[in-house]
Amino acid sequence: MKNMKVNILGTEYSIETHKVSEDEYMQKNRLAGYCGEEDKKIIIADMSEEEYFTGMDEKSQKKYWRKVCRHEIIHAFFNESGLSDSSNCYDGAWAKNEEMVDWFAIQSPKIFAAYQSLEILGE
Repeated sequence: MKNMKVNILGTEYSIETHKVSEDEYMQKNRLAGYCGEEDKKIIIADMSEEEYFTGMDEKSQKKYWRKVCRHEIIHAFFNESGLSDSSNCYDGAWAKNEEMVDWFAIQSPKIFAAYQSLEILGE
């Protein structure tokens, strides 16, 4: 995927695709993507690296890339909302909870489709 820019609550984030084999942080932490809060970058793995993404055809790679991108964008929204570190609870910051981020990343297309069907997506 090509590099892109996205506006997250008035802050520009760059979206980059990195080879896992060339990204030490991604490799060390076994990640398919991550959101850099300080440098405003969203990094998504190059899904074509067979060593890290075995048995994925091109269609599956693109589908998974989009899923990971949605997930990391949710992290960026939490960051820019001031929720990433100020939402502490007993088990840690809820905005850093991977299960919650996955839920929203997975459900957001359905949520947006519902908004669109009701014409309530914009202000």
